[in-house]
Amino acid sequence: MYKIHPLSDVQTKDIGQGTSVWQYAVILSGAKIGENCNINCHTFIENDVVLGNNVTVKSGIYLWDGIRIEDDVFLGPNVVFTNDLRPRSKRRVEFGKIIIGKGASLGANTTVLTGVTIGKYAMSGTAANITRDVPDYALVYGNPAKVMGWVDEEGEKLSPLEDKRWVSPKGEIFKEGNNGLIKIS
Repeated sequence: MYKIHPLSDVQTKDIGQGTSVWQYAVILSGAKIGENCNINCHTFIENDVVLGNNVTVKSGIYLWDGIRIEDDVFLGPNVVFTNDLRPRSKRRVEFGKIIIGKGASLGANTTVLTGVTIGKYAMSGTAANITRDVPDYALVYGNPAKVMGWVDEEGEKLSPLEDKRWVSPKGEIFKEGNNGLIKIS
């Protein structure tokens, strides 16, 4: 079963087992929420939003139509998502999509531009302004956000080896691929 705080407004029935929704959260009827998610207070989730399993949505986050969040994602407080590149009052346009890959973590106050895909296990620093795709396992920060290093699946920084390979503190080896790093051992 899932837990819904009585001071929230949850209209969807598509919520997985073990999910908690806290006070003052609003979730519209078309949203799909996976298992074991934690939707904190003061959040809003529109109709065309899909959250995978084990997703944490901290306070002050609004998830607009077109957002897809894969399993094991962490969204820090006040992460901002945009869905319109040319916003105008009372004008309806087709909104862009945003995809957050499995295991990614976005630091507090990160802003994500519509049309962006954030790779699996990527991590953003606080207040990063993400305006383009982020590769798998990338550590990004700044305005605009740039790749400043690489992290493993626990968010630990990787150290460089020779031949475009990287090593985690646990000794896991990664190599550079077309969309970021690939774990090879």
